[in-house]
Amino acid sequence: MNFKNRISEAEQLQREINSMRPLSRQALKQLKEYYRIGLTYASNALEGNSLTETETKIVLEDGITVGGKPLRDHFEAIGHSEAFDLLYKLAKKTAITERQILDLHKLFYLRIDAKQAGRYRKIGVVVTGSTLDFPRPAELKKVMLDFITDIPKQRAGNHPVAFAAWLHIRLVSIHPFVDGNGMTARLVMNLALLQAGYPITIIPPVLRGDYLDALKASNRGDHQQFVNLLSNMVCESQRDYMRLLKNLGEG
Repeated sequence: MNFKNRISEAEQLQREINSMRPLSRQALKQLKEYYRIGLTYASNALEGNSLTETETKIVLEDGITVGGKPLRDHFEAIGHSEAFDLLYKLAKKTAITERQILDLHKLFYLRIDAKQAGRYRKIGVVVTGSTLDFPRPAELKKVMLDFITDIPKQRAGNHPVAFAAWLHIRLVSIHPFVDGNGMTARLVMNLALLQAGYPITIIPPVLRGDYLDALKASNRGDHQQFVNLLSNMVCESQRDYMRLLKNLGEG
């Protein structure tokens, strides 16, 4: 599917959202829990997690395991939920740091592999379908430092949606962790959007093929496809956010 650039539409929708603020404490609480389930389910499903959105809700809200589903899938849901809480705390800050990225990965990955959680990989990596040559383990610290150093410049020179896309693309291209890179990239992408006042943006699993195609295009140096895709996801998430506000009596 070819996505058009909808950044200008996102700006207009954001103005409408801003006009509805400030929100009540109760509304903020309900929105947070709504997105905890939605983002956890969608982001994990993009990576092959078998839990449905309803099952994710049961695991996170009721603490009940789902029969026949892998233990790892439950760990991913719980870990992502904990990383989501940190995401909201970090959204109150104005910077994105190396420590924040490591902490987000650590919370998500701790139950899966405590020794690798929040730590750069010590092995080389090959990703199926990717033509990228990822940094070697000995190069990761410097490559990540260069990435972090470049963040303020990229934030200042790009629209928030384009900046969020750049963060995702860059982090995935570095592939700093042994696993969980996509999950972490989507969390960091949403951190940038939240810091700019945008609502949580979800990439639904039904668009997994388009999402991967856009990432492959970025591997070839064409970032626009991913920016366009993300701008569409931002707009859809904004419209859903406004629907929720009206249902909560805030619109």
